[in-house]
Amino acid sequence: MLEKIDHIGIAVHSIDKARSFYEHALGLTCEKMETVDSQKVKTAFYRVGELHIELLEPLDETSPIAVFLAKKGEGIHHIAYKTDDIRAQLDQAEQQGCHLIHKAPITGAGGKKVAFLHPKSTFGVLTEFCMKGKDNDHAG
Repeated sequence: MLEKIDHIGIAVHSIDKARSFYEHALGLTCEKMETVDSQKVKTAFYRVGELHIELLEPLDETSPIAVFLAKKGEGIHHIAYKTDDIRAQLDQAEQQGCHLIHKAPITGAGGKKVAFLHPKSTFGVLTEFCMKGKDNDHAG
């Protein structure tokens, strides 16, 4: 079951340049920065209420974020929904005709298990399911 919107991912060319806006114009504090090798990105997280803004900077030109930036430029990349059962969410989405980018969860930022649905099957919005910790069938 979906619990809440966990975060909104925003693709940027440079986190260092974007930080000025988020920290000075908006007054937010960067909670953590991390490199996610599986996605070839550097991330920075800012809490806004119960959700986070995740800035995503590509580490090289083969990163999915680099491809996104080349096609669409900087901006909203994805919306991530927190779930207590990522495998059940994937099964439900697939049964309803959604194209799964990941048929099984991968490790994302913060050690979360994540999986994406293709935007062509989600009305143009790259959709992420995320779950803390273990990736077993019915545990979070």
